[in-house]
Amino acid sequence: MSKYPTMKSGAVCMFCLLAMAGASLARSEETPQEMLQKAMELQRSGDVDGAIQEYREFLKLHPGVAFVHSNLGVLLARAGRYEEAISEYEEALKESPNSPDRPAISLNLALAYYKMGRYQPAAERLANVHRALPGNEQATLLLGDCYLRLGENGKVIELLQPLAEKEPDSMAVAYMLGTALIRDKRPAEGQVLVERILRNGDSAEARLLMGMTKMGALDFAGARTDLERAVELNPKLPDVYSYYGSALMNTGDTPKAAEAFHKELESNPNDFNANLYLGVLAKQDQDYGKALGYFERALQLRPGDIAVKYQIATIDAADGRAEKAREELEAIVKQAPEFTEAHVTLATVYYKLKRKADGDRERAIVQKLNAAAQAKQPGVKDVNPEAPQR
Repeated sequence: MSKYPTMKSGAVCMFCLLAMAGASLARSEETPQEMLQKAMELQRSGDVDGAIQEYREFLKLHPGVAFVHSNLGVLLARAGRYEEAISEYEEALKESPNSPDRPAISLNLALAYYKMGRYQPAAERLANVHRALPGNEQATLLLGDCYLRLGENGKVIELLQPLAEKEPDSMAVAYMLGTALIRDKRPAEGQVLVERILRNGDSAEARLLMGMTKMGALDFAGARTDLERAVELNPKLPDVYSYYGSALMNTGDTPKAAEAFHKELESNPNDFNANLYLGVLAKQDQDYGKALGYFERALQLRPGDIAVKYQIATIDAADGRAEKAREELEAIVKQAPEFTEAHVTLATVYYKLKRKADGDRERAIVQKLNAAAQAKQPGVKDVNPEAPQR
């Protein structure tokens, strides 16, 4: 038996309620300035959890204070709680429609989206910051990086060309702009920037750009050599394993390609190409569940990407979800009416669904598209709509 006096459960509950009420009363008796002072002192001392708690307590009693929501967002982002940080930044923006701090809050909001790998909303917020503060180099470079990750090469070029002329010694600008130009099939202009980087010595950045240029020219063996060197020089360079994996795939070394893509995802789970190609490799192995996971991640990174949507539709078709595949493929061919492979797969799905007239219509479209392609490039083979799709 305990030597301490005991209380019945009801008494314990009443005691707890009284204690909570007392604590609440004590907090309500603090002035707003005292509560904020305590929160900011905790923030300055590095007590992130304590400061978060204090700011939340303040907002319970004094909601709608924009800079408190903003400070709380900063702390939540520092703790890696980006979804909560985004909510606080959004609230801060709502509560401060005319504040001069809005661009800074918007930049923090964009950074939270960026760190989550949500590049589309990050780019939208960064574009607003860039319009408000065109001289803010951090916002400009982050916006350029978002556009690169979203495959918006033309926007990267438009954004960074003026900055490249203003700051010709900036390797970060030269690298991003060179990447965009090469991807945009403007290798001669990209080569100028490659040479600018090479003047600083052999570097992973220059080797990566050279590898990308050679891949664009279908020189996959040459690209592989440059990309191998880029990996040797700096294995932590963003995208380096992704492009190296692509070169390996195109030179027939699938196992090493998969290894390279996995290494890219270890450092950057949000790499579009690594997710896409690992999905393709898993699909080739008929591991549809794993493939779908990679494709869905790739689609989150580039929500409108037709190629990824098509890959998902082919998995649904192969895995017995014909009706779902039909809906997806109909949307794809509406968006991209000259996407021959999508018409081929849609014809096959229609035949599976016993919709012969629709299948025949799609087959006729395929034949028409093949004929147009042959007229432009003799020797192109017809694609058989009834052949199984890889």
